Amino acid sequence: MLKAMILAPLVGAILLGTVGKRLGERLVGLIACLTVAVSAVCAYGAFYTKLLHAPVTGEGVRRVTETFGTWIQAGTFTADFGLTLDPLSGVMVLFITGVGLLIHIFATAYMHQDGGYARFFACMNLFMFAMLTLVLADNFLLMFVGWEGVGVCSYLLIGHYFTRDEAAAAAKKAFVYNRIGDFGVVLAVFLIFMKAGSINFAKVAEWAAAQPIETLGLAAVTAGGLTTIALLLFLGATGKSAQIPLFVWLPDAMAGPTPVSALIHAATMVTAGVYMLSRTSAIFVKSPTALVVVAIVGATTALIAATIAFGQNDIKKVLAYSTISQLGLMFMACGAGAFSAAMFHVTTHAFFKALLFLGAGSVIHGMHEEQDMRKMGGLKKYMPLTRLTMIAGWLAISGFPLLSGFFSKDEILWRTFGSSLLPVTLAKSLWFVGCATSFLTALYMTRMMVMTFEGDSRADHHEKAHTPHESPLMMTAPLFVLGFFAIVGGVLGIPEVLGGTNRFEHFLKPVLEVGGRGVEIAHVASNHSLELGLMGFSAFIALAGIGLGWVFFRKSPLWTAPPIVQAKYYIDEIYEAIVIRPLELVAREGLWKIFDLKIVDGLVNGAGWLTGVVGGLLRDMQSGFARGYAALIFVGALLVIGYFFFGI
Repeated sequence: MLKAMILAPLVGAILLGTVGKRLGERLVGLIACLTVAVSAVCAYGAFYTKLLHAPVTGEGVRRVTETFGTWIQAGTFTADFGLTLDPLSGVMVLFITGVGLLIHIFATAYMHQDGGYARFFACMNLFMFAMLTLVLADNFLLMFVGWEGVGVCSYLLIGHYFTRDEAAAAAKKAFVYNRIGDFGVVLAVFLIFMKAGSINFAKVAEWAAAQPIETLGLAAVTAGGLTTIALLLFLGATGKSAQIPLFVWLPDAMAGPTPVSALIHAATMVTAGVYMLSRTSAIFVKSPTALVVVAIVGATTALIAATIAFGQNDIKKVLAYSTISQLGLMFMACGAGAFSAAMFHVTTHAFFKALLFLGAGSVIHGMHEEQDMRKMGGLKKYMPLTRLTMIAGWLAISGFPLLSGFFSKDEILWRTFGSSLLPVTLAKSLWFVGCATSFLTALYMTRMMVMTFEGDSRADHHEKAHTPHESPLMMTAPLFVLGFFAIVGGVLGIPEVLGGTNRFEHFLKPVLEVGGRGVEIAHVASNHSLELGLMGFSAFIALAGIGLGWVFFRKSPLWTAPPIVQAKYYIDEIYEAIVIRPLELVAREGLWKIFDLKIVDGLVNGAGWLTGVVGGLLRDMQSGFARGYAALIFVGALLVIGYFFFGI
């Protein structure tokens, strides 16, 4: 069943990539959606009929494994083509296939009459195959195949409109920045095999569980142990999940079609980094230094991205920086050791962020490809269904009480506040940053909704052809499904303090324990009074952000952020000045003019010149006169005789 889950979209990708142009839009869309639907059925079937009834292993984890056979065998190095379904990968495949199917359905209408319709869906199917391979792999090498696969597919999908300079540049930027992070993952896998003697996740977790906790400090970074491995893995995660310093590619990725943005931001690629950190939690909890770095980078990214979102007028760019910010909160949770809270937010985020991106796509479609919110306003009159569903996503991501985002975000804040794996002062400081980020999230998301749907229209509707309109059923139906889960998805993790059992945390707990040995990962003993107080404060800042944003932006919908915020703190310009231009200078003046033109071309041209000289000499010897050949034969005979008889 696991094999069918990953092979179905691969078959669809091959079919659409080879004969898709001959099939017509309807058949292309049907094949693309049907193959993902097969994956979804396999995912839900395997989860409910196999995983939940699988025997508990010696590590205390329920696990279903299917193996194609040994992939690579070289000495002591072994890599199987093995797929594993456990609670962590089980949760991932459920929302990857479920949300992915809804995005595919939406895209069949959104991409109508697109010149690259078949190519688009071939890449979308291939993307699903790569992401499922990534999360179902039972070893680092196969995971890396999926890791690189989603990188390649993101390049193809972001650059779908390859004739546009903006899309081509964005695709290249995403590819390059991800390669930087991928280098860290490669080095980490090498170190893991050297130290653990295996690249199988379960065996590496057992090895890590047996290692002592490393000391906090810079010395551990370069020691080549768990801290070095953890930080190299984290470098890879910053690329895929768009964290400082490799986050600048994600906003530019909005140059791709909106369904691509929804797929990348909500259910697949950007969640890969959080998944990898959770999968390797046994390594990270033994490295206090790595945990501190992950937590600080995550919190910093969350806060900076939240402020930049205020300076964006492109509706998709607002959501892009929102994604970066929410991912920052997830990484902050991982740094605090609250991996289950991070994965809970990954899950709820998949629902409401897919909803918001597809809702933005519906708005763009209804506004005839207009993305600038300054030219919108008053769309509730024209797009009531889109607005209704986006309200659910807006309130969920803002942390409105009892919606999905409230429970998952509050869990992150609570676990960070009480983390036993971080210095006490740092944990409290990170909690404060998380609260500030949550308040800003509610504020800028309210700004987006007000600018888009409320007030008077700021668009030019004089021509009937440009009057906004509601999207067709194939686009609005997925919005209602996602809206439902954005509202009720939080029931998976209702905390004990509210009378729940936090089933999500208990389900993942065996996988996220250190090597399955029963060592608790993240938090101090529960204090219900304190937890309730912090939960009340979390609800207050969400409501305050929504209320303040509603009042302020209703009065001033065209308010502009400070210039430095609009310029995104000049981070792209700084990278351009200190990294890109120097590298271009070295490449052009050093590698090209000196190494390529003079050394490489010199050697090639020199070889050609030498061949010509030797050829010329040999040509002169071929005079065409018999006496000349006889003389050469005579001289040769004398040399041979002299060598044997006189030692010449």
